[in-house]
Amino acid sequence: MKRSRINAIMARANDMITAQGFTLPPFAYWSPDEFVAQKSAARHVIDSRCGWDITDYGAGNFDDMGLFLFTLRNGLLRDLQRGGGMCYAEKLLISRSDQLSPMHTHALKAEDIINRGGATLVVELFGSDADGNFDETAGGTVMCDGIMRDFAPGERLHLAPGESVTLQPGDWHAFWGKDGDVLIGEVSTVNDDETDNIFREPIGRFSKIEEDAPPTHLLVSDYATWLA
Repeated sequence: MKRSRINAIMARANDMITAQGFTLPPFAYWSPDEFVAQKSAARHVIDSRCGWDITDYGAGNFDDMGLFLFTLRNGLLRDLQRGGGMCYAEKLLISRSDQLSPMHTHALKAEDIINRGGATLVVELFGSDADGNFDETAGGTVMCDGIMRDFAPGERLHLAPGESVTLQPGDWHAFWGKDGDVLIGEVSTVNDDETDNIFREPIGRFSKIEEDAPPTHLLVSDYATWLA
């Protein structure tokens, strides 16, 4: 993705977030130079990879397959492993109309996916086989706003604003906006995007960036370069 496009996506996402009544934390608006100056105090933000995240899954077609994310807060995997401390995470996501977030699951993370506002969020579901692999013949059970419900393989939930689904490790899911863009909340156990995204197809989690313009704000994938 071109950096200029990423900057534009950030601006558009911020407009939608604020229009829905949410405000991002102060570090969201740091310039790269401000982030470098604050990197010692912001060690937890960096280590837990909070911040801006925009991906086309390496396919180069963000409009058709992509996702905007901002990680608001996140614990560390070692906290989850020892069973104490900050064992939770929270994100805001934006799924555009008909923009696919492709079929995937997680080995560790349980998550609530919440329609925070906008259009309808469609979530397509499949179960796993005995080894946790994608199984096109398997259904399962999820919780929608605290109510248990069974799903058939390939069933699509249509979540209106305010509605949610709770997904456990092994629940395979894809999602997209229907008839408009959707602001999504994600509340989960500790989030590890580098190792705990298991895609059905062999695709990447992060985008390759063409530096055709300076970054407005750093992406989490920039931290290793800018904040080492």
